[in-house]
Amino acid sequence: MRIRTGVVCATLLAASVMVTPAVGQDRTPDGQPNIQGVWTNFDPTPFEAPDDIDLERLAPLAAWFPGTNRPQRPPATPSPDARSRGPQGPWGDGPGDALRNERRRSMIVDPPSGRAPLRASAIARRNQNLVNLTDGWLTHTPWERCITRGIPGGMFPGGYGAGYQILQAPGYVVIFYEMIHEARIIPINDRAPLSEKIRLWNGDARGRWEGDTLVVETANYNDQGTIGTNIASRGLRGIQQSEALKIVERFTRVDRDTVNYDVTIDDLGPFTAPWTVAMPLNRDSSYQIFEYACHEGNYGLENSLRSGRADDKAPAP
Repeated sequence: MRIRTGVVCATLLAASVMVTPAVGQDRTPDGQPNIQGVWTNFDPTPFEAPDDIDLERLAPLAAWFPGTNRPQRPPATPSPDARSRGPQGPWGDGPGDALRNERRRSMIVDPPSGRAPLRASAIARRNQNLVNLTDGWLTHTPWERCITRGIPGGMFPGGYGAGYQILQAPGYVVIFYEMIHEARIIPINDRAPLSEKIRLWNGDARGRWEGDTLVVETANYNDQGTIGTNIASRGLRGIQQSEALKIVERFTRVDRDTVNYDVTIDDLGPFTAPWTVAMPLNRDSSYQIFEYACHEGNYGLENSLRSGRADDKAPAP
């Protein structure tokens, strides 16, 4: 059976409008802590902590992402102008009055090193894809192919398009992602999980409330996605997930305008142990979510492959 996501989202949106509480009310009429609204995660924090001995591991990225082979340690204390800049660069929509998170050592908070516990085999596979990036579309990440940024990858700051709209309806929380315009529908009930035979790009999510914290457990992934999708996730870009991937996310309301987000990633295919990422989400009623008109076969992917064919035809040096 095919599910028409647009129809489902429209139905939930209508239900959300009916249960939306007045401004300042702490809970929805059905008792959920109210985390509805538009949230952003513009953040100058590096995804992983720098590592001076990581030059060999990151070397294959240097040709595509200048500077990744020369890690630099962040200042010991946040820069006073940290809120005026972010990873989005000059083309992003974050400068100006957009809310910023203060710079921290790394988004990875566990293990204490601030670095993902990658297996050598996962690094080798990522590096092989990078070296041969323009050989075909399968060497690119699903984000570059306009399929998905993945879960939890879609929650990681991407440098631009950093808006998230959260809607709540009885028995559901819906997260609309600005980048690649995805809508994630999370059941908040005792619904049984899907059969392990059913594998999805973004897994099968089940949520529950623990006090003011929304806990979401997701499993049943396929093995075609990647944990990190673009250069903002540094060395995690292009790390292939396995079907064993399971994650636990926590959205904890700190105050009316702040939700602390953390996710623990457990996948012993590419990683040697579970690891955790944490960051604040900021409510921003002035932020506008724009259409992210992305489709497979987009100009970026087409031009990447075209440059590869041009290299094939070029005379050997």
